[in-house]
Amino acid sequence: MEEAKHICVYSGSAHPELSQQIANYLGINLGKVHITHFPDGEIFAQFEENVRRADAFLIQPTCNRPNDYLMELLIMIDAARRASAARITAMLPYFGYARQDRKDKPRVPITAKLVANMLTAAGADRVLTVDLHAQQIQGFFDIPVDHLYARPVLVPYLKTLIGDNGVVVAPDSGSTKMAMYYGDMLQAGFAVVTKRRINATTVASNLLVGEVRDRVCVITDDLTSTAGTLCAAARILKENGAAKVYAAVSHCLLNDKGKEKLLATPEIEQLVTTDAVPVTDTLDGKIKVISIAPLLGEAISRIHYGKSISSLFYLKD
Repeated sequence: MEEAKHICVYSGSAHPELSQQIANYLGINLGKVHITHFPDGEIFAQFEENVRRADAFLIQPTCNRPNDYLMELLIMIDAARRASAARITAMLPYFGYARQDRKDKPRVPITAKLVANMLTAAGADRVLTVDLHAQQIQGFFDIPVDHLYARPVLVPYLKTLIGDNGVVVAPDSGSTKMAMYYGDMLQAGFAVVTKRRINATTVASNLLVGEVRDRVCVITDDLTSTAGTLCAAARILKENGAAKVYAAVSHCLLNDKGKEKLLATPEIEQLVTTDAVPVTDTLDGKIKVISIAPLLGEAISRIHYGKSISSLFYLKD
């Protein structure tokens, strides 16, 4: 591979505000790329500056309109490769299709693997993402994957909420490892709520393991779209005597029904999240957004200069 000369950061259409903040952190100008659509809906992308021998970072969370944004990213990768970029890093602060990570029913796809194949085939040399829904997706790639976590971004604020009386709660069994990591960083207790999914939009929580009475609880998860899991868990916690309940997710993908459900759930004092995906409505303070741009900007710098990424997993002293 040809040695990269300089960092170039480019934004797709999904989240230009985050891309600009990352460029500001790095002290560079956001790269110029023209993205438009032909009359029939086809996507066109053209870099408006020289990217030869550049260390190109293409930022595009595949959220909200995952099909459009994924295709746009693939086209940008192909354009950068054909323009002789030295290295192309596909930055997906949110990796769409991650929930389709295994064949759990007959005759269904493993779409997360398909997306990994497409990113590699388009010409990405490495991938950077945040809080994959299933960590094993890293193994779907035959190129390097830098998997970052939102915990170092969210924990300092969460600490101000729970003080020394906190309990971190996993809203289902699949979230226990994440909750345990949060618990270690917050020096808090640990509890689990069992979950039974009735359908794609309805969740029932019916059992709590752990002591939460008179404690400040934080429900942690990687993402929420309908808020069903969070709201059901919050009700269980309040029924068991929790003093206050907060929620913390890496990716807030709330749809209209999810927003209505969150507003109609007074048990949750506040939902804390990052700007890894656009959050356009904070519901009058019900949602607290903390910027992940410094973490991603630092990751870009360390990748470019060949420094360790793993130290970004932890809080700074």
